[in-house]
Amino acid sequence: MKTDQILESFKVKVCNKITLKSEGLDKYRVITPFKFEDGDHFKIILKKVNNDFFLTDEGHTYMHLSYYMDENDFQSGTREKIIKNALNLEHIIDNDGELQIKITDEKFGDSLFSFLQGLTKISNITYLSRDVVRTTFEEDLKSYLYEQIRAEHIDKKWHHPILDKTKKYVIDYRINGIEKPLFIFGLDKKSDTKVRDATICIHQFEKWKMNFEVIGIFEEQETIGRKVLAQFTDVCKNQYSNLYSNKDRIQSNLKEILPASYLVAVSE
Repeated sequence: MKTDQILESFKVKVCNKITLKSEGLDKYRVITPFKFEDGDHFKIILKKVNNDFFLTDEGHTYMHLSYYMDENDFQSGTREKIIKNALNLEHIIDNDGELQIKITDEKFGDSLFSFLQGLTKISNITYLSRDVVRTTFEEDLKSYLYEQIRAEHIDKKWHHPILDKTKKYVIDYRINGIEKPLFIFGLDKKSDTKVRDATICIHQFEKWKMNFEVIGIFEEQETIGRKVLAQFTDVCKNQYSNLYSNKDRIQSNLKEILPASYLVAVSE
């Protein structure tokens, strides 16, 4: 198909405000009005490899996202699911960070439409509000723990049924059925209140002469106030600065504390 026919197919299926700019042999920049939140245009390249045409972003989309969030933030949890769903739905390939779509049966317009749809859905993860981000961390932590520990041994949002009937001192996750139960706290970024509450909670269980182990898992430890973090460190020695880069260490710690039969990976 000739270049002018390809451009016409793009315009018919997407919009009239599309142009092609040659960037070498069998390579064209596809200029569209579609943009990221900050006003930068999506980078879309049409190129021919052997006898096949591809649309590619040449790795620009993920690079652009990395300007506004850590790569771990969109390679795990809810954001990762959003991205994977977008790629699968629009038949886009993630080739080591470069997003591509192969054009088949000369369906240039349809392919560009799908590619733009995918890039738009992926770029929209930057719109996630702080509340959604917090929910993402909580969901990620929950999913991780249930991947490691058998569900029947996990009590979520647990309080002591006798000593704390008003639920003032709630444990995010209590691993039950062992002589020395394990308390696990998920600590949101920029949430000194949550860390302070966890510290008070641990102090209270110590006052009740309870025998227990504690693990604290932060979303981003460096965002917590120094004084609040120091107080928490006094009562919790097993803590991790973030979930995503410490999964192997947390897993090793769980293996040390819990019976093998409690662990999904070990017991199956």
